[in-house]
Amino acid sequence: MSKKKQNGQVKNENGKEKNDREQQKLVDEKIKEDGQVVLKHEENGRNIHLISIIGEVEGHECLGGNTKTTKYEHILPQLAAIEDSDEVDGLLVLLNTVGGDVEAGLAIAEMIASLSKPTVSLVLGGSHSIGVPIAVSTDYSYIVPSATMVIHPVRLSGMVIGVQQTFDYFRQIQDRILNFIESHCGAKKERLEELMMETEILTKDVGTILVGEEAVEEKIIDGVGGIHEAFEKLRELMEDR
Repeated sequence: MSKKKQNGQVKNENGKEKNDREQQKLVDEKIKEDGQVVLKHEENGRNIHLISIIGEVEGHECLGGNTKTTKYEHILPQLAAIEDSDEVDGLLVLLNTVGGDVEAGLAIAEMIASLSKPTVSLVLGGSHSIGVPIAVSTDYSYIVPSATMVIHPVRLSGMVIGVQQTFDYFRQIQDRILNFIESHCGAKKERLEELMMETEILTKDVGTILVGEEAVEEKIIDGVGGIHEAFEKLRELMEDR
């Protein structure tokens, strides 16, 4: 091989390494900023988009700088891009959230539920409050044995006017949440209301904590499993599609 060709080959290899490093840097930044990444599977050519719902679901008001948040204005456009992309074959949603803004959480849940591509969720740590609708919005849901789900009545911060109209508004919000959960899992609305209004499980509070298998027994989550089971199920759904 001539010296000129050797130099050209070295330059090509250096260029490829530089491009690979830049691509990896972009992936790392995407994970750091948005908790998202596209996982490419070379064997079957299927690409899985991973989204994490972490901390508190942030709505129209920005939370403090020390609060770990998931911003719905980041998640919604990404879900729309996933639906429109020919390169993404399935969506995996990881959840470890304390809940947050009701409107934002329901918006994320509705978007996930309306995707035409296969979706699987995995509850890690916890998926509390408005995290419950997000967890059940996928085609199939998993929870690890140690994770928790908290179902409780709607709470509002700030000044609340104690009139009948306020309580009616609370009831309307709770019905929206319960109707969504019922329509996307095996639990009935009546049972969900019982869990929501339970007074003997949470100390000085109202609601129910479900741990791992208990969430499956209540037919809210489909199965107990980890990341391996979630990937296997998603690949199965993608193959069926």
